[in-house]
Amino acid sequence: EKLILSRMVSQPSASLTRCVNCSTMIALMNLPSAFALIALGLARPIGSALARSTYTRPTYIPPTDMRRSVIAKVVRAFALILTLCSAIGASSLAQAQSQPKLLVLGDSLSAEYGLKRGSGWVNLMQQKMSAEKLSFEVINASISGETTSGGRTRLPALLQKHKPQVVIIELGANDALRGLDLTSTEANLAFMTQASKNAGASVLLVGMLMPPNYGKQYSQSFSSLFSRVAKQANVALVPFFLEGFGEDLRWFQADRIHPTEQAQPLMLENLWPTLKPLLVSKKRA
Repeated sequence: EKLILSRMVSQPSASLTRCVNCSTMIALMNLPSAFALIALGLARPIGSALARSTYTRPTYIPPTDMRRSVIAKVVRAFALILTLCSAIGASSLAQAQSQPKLLVLGDSLSAEYGLKRGSGWVNLMQQKMSAEKLSFEVINASISGETTSGGRTRLPALLQKHKPQVVIIELGANDALRGLDLTSTEANLAFMTQASKNAGASVLLVGMLMPPNYGKQYSQSFSSLFSRVAKQANVALVPFFLEGFGEDLRWFQADRIHPTEQAQPLMLENLWPTLKPLLVSKKRA
């Protein structure tokens, strides 16, 4: 302690700068990294400036008074930095909280299965929204292999946590691929659309079709359930997510199920004309 105080008295300018830097490091442990970097960048020049502008070496000051003077300057500098960072953090937090949210609840078609991260239609949608000044925070809660039953189980917690203004439900294909009872599929989709509406969100339901080898009756029953759910809940509907290329294997990966990266813009094009009015409406609200 005596050694530290001796250095602070003999080299007050350098000591002040180091104290400000250390105090800033300790105080900003719980602030976002970007704000911490800003504060650390400001700490050294502020500390040095305070030392140059406020410190004048006296002929003689008792050690106790010198120590109190240095400590007081450190405290003032620290308080200034903390106030600045708090103001920046509060402003950014308020902006994030005021930004509307869009929740995507889907399966592998929305989870970038077999694709490079960031190349899926959800990411392309976010880029298009930004380009058209429709700024939404996008929460992609899609999981490869997800069924309508799994989506129904997860949705209430997602709605409570994120409070989205728009919900895209892209589920059902895995139910059909597994040959599940379509009555349950329809009930699950109806539950999810109504739960989203009850939470104050606009809903876009994304439909799918099954290939004829699943049987004509089963395929027709599956495709028609999306329109029934959308009509009963009065929500927006995209009848077929893969419209325009669903039967062309050139747009699919080797498994012949999941679209390639080149097909992702086509998927977005199928959604965008129906999705955009929902986004515009929520932004105006």
